[in-house]
Amino acid sequence: MIMIEINNLSKKFNKNEVLKNLNIKIEKGESAVVIGRSGTGKSVLLKCLLGLIKPDSGIIKIGGENILEKNLQYIGNKSVKIGMLFQGGALFDSLNIWKNISFSSLQSKVSEKKCKKIAIETLEKVGLSSEVADLYPSELSGGMQKRVSLGRAIFSEPDIIFFDEPTTGLDPITADVINKLILEKVNDLGATALTITHDMSSARTIASKVYMLHEGKIIWGDSIKEMEKTKNEYILQFINGQSDGPIKIQNN
Repeated sequence: MIMIEINNLSKKFNKNEVLKNLNIKIEKGESAVVIGRSGTGKSVLLKCLLGLIKPDSGIIKIGGENILEKNLQYIGNKSVKIGMLFQGGALFDSLNIWKNISFSSLQSKVSEKKCKKIAIETLEKVGLSSEVADLYPSELSGGMQKRVSLGRAIFSEPDIIFFDEPTTGLDPITADVINKLILEKVNDLGATALTITHDMSSARTIASKVYMLHEGKIIWGDSIKEMEKTKNEYILQFINGQSDGPIKIQNN
């Protein structure tokens, strides 16, 4: 079953064409990672999927249902639950940890007692003790905050989880812990995952399939195994971090 399908998605800002008839299909249970240089449109793609940005044209299907009306207004698919881990964590400073994790359910008028119970259970799933529940984000390390953000993403046991640069700002050891935790929780839920990143260590840990976004289009997509032996010059330049190659570096 195709869980996420994007056909001919385009988006430009003034004269800057960020996405150009982009196409991608992500199967149910797949952990897809979209790689590409900064500024290539990875975040714009994710924001279109979340309904935060209105595309100029194209079709986005979630769970087989077109989530855009003919006028491209975002309507969503209420039968598919979605979780999101934001790049900076995006925790609410004024809320303690259990309220951060259960925020969406609290907005839906679920009782605080029930939300706190499930939040503590979720904390345990991401390797944090119940003692953390009543603390505030400022009292946690960066790695712990990222775990809390992951807990919020999986709180509702979503069908799809989006990850926006999940290891940004973390040291390599903590990043590896988070990557492995993401992989474990996605597998536990049987969820479909879409991660955008330029961190190849993260991609190699999380991905069952890698897609490369370049100049507004997906120019390559295959497994990690195939990526490691590909002769594609764009992939080779990117994963090896080389300045020389078909991807041109513009001077600022």
